[in-house]
Amino acid sequence: MQYCSTRGGVQGWDFQDVLLSGYAPDGGMFMPETLPTLTPDTLRSWSSLSYPQLVTEVCSLFIPIELIPRADLDGLVSVALSGFAVPGVVSLARLKGGLCVLELFHGETLAFKDLAMTCTVRFLDYFLRKESRRAIVLVGTSGDTGGSAIQSARGLGGVDVVVVYPRGRITLVQEKQMITCLEDNIHVFAADGSSDDIDVPIRRLFSDQELVKQHSLMSLNSVNWSRVMVQLAHFIYAYLHVSGLEQAETGAPLPALEMVVPTGGAGNIAAGCIVKQMGIPLCLVAMTNANDIVHRTVQSGDFSMATNVTQTMAPAIDIQDPYNMERVFWLLSGRDGALVKGMMEEFQHSHRHTLPEALHKQLSQVLTAGAVRDEGIVETMQRCWKENQYLLCPHTAVAVWHHYHYPPTAGVNRCCIATASPAKFQAAVQKAGLTLDLPEAVRALDKMSTRYLALERGQDWGKDWECMLKQHIQAIGSARQRGVISFI
Repeated sequence: MQYCSTRGGVQGWDFQDVLLSGYAPDGGMFMPETLPTLTPDTLRSWSSLSYPQLVTEVCSLFIPIELIPRADLDGLVSVALSGFAVPGVVSLARLKGGLCVLELFHGETLAFKDLAMTCTVRFLDYFLRKESRRAIVLVGTSGDTGGSAIQSARGLGGVDVVVVYPRGRITLVQEKQMITCLEDNIHVFAADGSSDDIDVPIRRLFSDQELVKQHSLMSLNSVNWSRVMVQLAHFIYAYLHVSGLEQAETGAPLPALEMVVPTGGAGNIAAGCIVKQMGIPLCLVAMTNANDIVHRTVQSGDFSMATNVTQTMAPAIDIQDPYNMERVFWLLSGRDGALVKGMMEEFQHSHRHTLPEALHKQLSQVLTAGAVRDEGIVETMQRCWKENQYLLCPHTAVAVWHHYHYPPTAGVNRCCIATASPAKFQAAVQKAGLTLDLPEAVRALDKMSTRYLALERGQDWGKDWECMLKQHIQAIGSARQRGVISFI
C-alpha cells in the first residue's frame, strides 16, 4: 500500500511517511494509490467483531505488516481504545420512528475525534520510539480536534503539540479541555479569528519544507490520512449493524444503508465516500449548519466561501473551508491530480470555484446534502427529547433534522452519526429549554488552572500569526534539542 497526493506531485510514499507529515509537499492531501475491495464474504466475517477488532482489520488494509506487525497493531489499537466510557467503545441508540443514532462520543473529550485521534497518536508514538525521534504536531481546531489531540498526546516524551483555537467561537467546555492541560509538551494558542482564519497560516507553515523537515512538523487534523483511515470504521460498523446485512440472503445484492453525517471539515464524509468506493452500498447525506458550502457544492456545484464564517449553535462545523472535500473531488474525478490542483489553487486564491459539470454530476450522485439553521437545531433537540427522552448535541441534531424532515427510502435503513456529547454544549441545551446532568469530568474543569498564549488580530494578522507560530515552533525544537523542558 502506497500513497500519493491529491494534486499529483507526490507518489510512492508509505504509511509512516504520510503519518509523519501534514499536507503533501505539493500542497495536496495524501490518499492511498489504490483502494481495497470489501467483498460480501469479508463483511459477513466482520459482523461479529468488536469495534476495536474492526478498527484493527480496517487499519491492516492500509498499514503493511512490514511497518507495523499485526501483533503490534492489535496492541496499539487495543490500548488506544481502552479508556472509553462504554464497553463497546461506540454505541447504537435505536429510538422511535426508525431513528438510529451511532454514538461516537464516549472518549475522554466527549467527541468522535477521540476514536481516530487516540489510534493515530499511538501509531505516531510507535514510530518515534523505534527511531528515537521527536515530532512537533501543529493543530488548528474548530473546537473538538484540539482537545482530543491534547488529551491523546499529553505527557508523551516524543511529541510536542501546538494547538490554535478560535477564541470566543467555541464552547467553554471545549476551551477548558485545552487550556487546563499544563503538561510541558502542550502549547495552546487562542486566536482572534475563525477556524478558517487559523487554517491559512497553518497551511503556509506546512508548505515551508525546511521548517517541516528541521522540526519534524506534522498534523493531527484530519489532513492526516491516519485520522480518515480510522474513521472508515465508523461507516463499516454502522453498515454491519444497521443495514440488515445479517438478514440478507447469501448471494443476494448487499442491502443499502443511508448514513447522515454532520459536516464541517468533511473528514467524516470523505471517509464515507472512500468506504462507498470500497464496495459498501452507502447512501451518504452531508448535513451542514448555516455554513453551508458543502450543501451548495452538492446542490449546484458552487464551491465558494461565504464572506464570513457564521457563528452557530453547532460551532465544531462552523467552517467555510471544508478541506477534506479535496479528497472527495480527487476520488470522484478519477484521481485526476492536475484537475484537483487547478481547482484547489483557484479556491485558495479567490475563495470561489464552480465545479466542472462532469465532477458535479458525479458528486450529486454520491452525496445528498442539506443545511439547518439554529431554529431547526433547537426544534430537533426538543422533538427528540419529547419523543425519546434522548438528548442530542447540536451537531447531532443537524443530522437528525434530516431524519425528521425526509423519511427514509422504503427498504433502506438509516443511521445518523452523533459526533459529540450534549455535555459539551450546555448553552445549546439551555436554549432548547432542556437540562442535563454534567459529568464529573466536565464539572471539574471549572476548578483547574489554565494556560495559553494569545494570537491577536492586527493589521496583517495572517502573516503575524504565521511568524509568531513559526518562532514558537523553532523555540520548542531548540529547547528540546538542548534538553530544556518548559512551556514556550
